[in-house]
Amino acid sequence: MQNLINRPLYLEKLKGFLHTDLIKIITGVRRCGKSTLFVLFRQYLEKEKAVKPEQIININLEDALYKDIDNWQALHDYISSKLLPERQNYVFIDEIQNIPEFERAINSLNLKKNIDLYVTGSNAQMLSSEIATLISGRYIEIRMLPLSFKEYMSVIDDKTNLPEKFKNFLDCSSFPGAIQFNGDKKRIDEYIKGIYSTIVLKDIVARKKIHDVYRLENVISFMFNIIGSETSINNIYKTMKSDGREVQTPTIEGYLSALLESFILYKVGRFDVKGKQLLKTNDKYYLVDIGFRNVVLGRRNDDSGHILENIVYLELLRRGYEVYIGKVGNKEVDFIARNNGSVEYYQVSQSVIDSNVLKREMAPLDMIKDHNPKFILTMDYISENVNGIKQVNVLDWLLEK
Repeated sequence: MQNLINRPLYLEKLKGFLHTDLIKIITGVRRCGKSTLFVLFRQYLEKEKAVKPEQIININLEDALYKDIDNWQALHDYISSKLLPERQNYVFIDEIQNIPEFERAINSLNLKKNIDLYVTGSNAQMLSSEIATLISGRYIEIRMLPLSFKEYMSVIDDKTNLPEKFKNFLDCSSFPGAIQFNGDKKRIDEYIKGIYSTIVLKDIVARKKIHDVYRLENVISFMFNIIGSETSINNIYKTMKSDGREVQTPTIEGYLSALLESFILYKVGRFDVKGKQLLKTNDKYYLVDIGFRNVVLGRRNDDSGHILENIVYLELLRRGYEVYIGKVGNKEVDFIARNNGSVEYYQVSQSVIDSNVLKREMAPLDMIKDHNPKFILTMDYISENVNGIKQVNVLDWLLEK
């Protein structure tokens, strides 16, 4: 069995909700480590909390072993039959979205006083407004991502030459399962293609009943190519039409929704810093793992700036921020990060050694007159503080505690 990679950020969150009457729902893209997180948590329960194995009920609904559990009543009945009536029971259900009306089962199970309930799902639609209403106030969602650079480095023996390790991180994918291939890009690509195909065919094509897979793949390729660039549904339509790949706007909108629901893409809205309001036009999209881009478009060196932005965006999400693109007059701040009332501003650039580039990156931050923290993250090994703007090496920032 492959060694488990510790995921302390998510493990601590689970520990914090232990023995609460909330349903703990872990969401995230397939193979990002949700099932492994449950293994780590069960080990914690047994070693640190003296929980006996018979108190734990564990079901993976993608395992053929549970093929007969195909509706909410069967799921409810199976778990109920396994409960120890006089003991605390810990119930773990993987890929809950595979069960129609699953919310009826987990809502009923959660009413039992001797159940601590944990579930995972690989599709955001599972927490649609209707379902959320039924279990309203009774669940906590923990959104999980593939490995951060810090987590990746935690399992790498050689800690030297961080820029080279970061390049390997981008080349070899952030999916935990890729670690086992020891940097063999051919095998890693095959592994990532398998994950990508499963998501596209099972979570998008089958779930959304899409008949024209070729058009879907055209839209996916287009979106992977423009990560970090402002766009809109109409812009996507016009650009694809001019390239001879016409797809109607309602179809594009449906495809994008499916990509967002399956956690392949993340959409970031624009926020007017001075007007203090969300703007309705020209969002940006980022990718859950650069490995998907590598296998769909091939490894390229022509968009390192947007790829670096992508990594910073995902890290801000991990740290619990709500993230927006900032508009300041006619200029743009790469990211506005909000968390519990605090605000931070970030510019991301490969290098600002060129004084003209530094001036360009600082300009929008200088226009913001509040006193919230402002950062420029770069690959340069220079740490400076100019006019209250901190220039920080992005690798140091990614690895900080």
